Amino acid sequence: MSLSILCVCLGNICRSPTGQAVLEAALPEAHVDSAGTGDWHFGSPPYGPMQDAARARGHDLGHQRARPVTARDFYRFDLILAMDDSNLARLQAMRPADAHAELALFLDVLEDGPRDVPDPYHTRDFDGVVRLIEAAATLWADRLRR
Repeated sequence: MSLSILCVCLGNICRSPTGQAVLEAALPEAHVDSAGTGDWHFGSPPYGPMQDAARARGHDLGHQRARPVTARDFYRFDLILAMDDSNLARLQAMRPADAHAELALFLDVLEDGPRDVPDPYHTRDFDGVVRLIEAAATLWADRLRR
């Protein structure tokens, strides 16, 4: 499989790095990256409490560094997964008209779950976010392998 996936949240320090790590584990044959629609954390590692929660569930975020989404990403990636509706709207507004990347919400695969991955930077529920992302990533992996 030569699929490439980009996970996107606002600052690229909590949800999208976790999405990247969890999807890398669930779908090792794909190329997975993460980015933010904001650029104020550029070059920063994921937020410490998010790293701790992910590590407790077997996911290492330590090698990642925040970066903003660029126009080039819409051509480099096959699938761009937004962590919430507001970031999806930002991505839709940024997307070049001739870009081929498919846009979706990370939680689109959950039948009875929430639409948005809550931002743990504000809710402080880092473990809950990791578990929610794990549930969706498993379903994405199954769907994309078909």
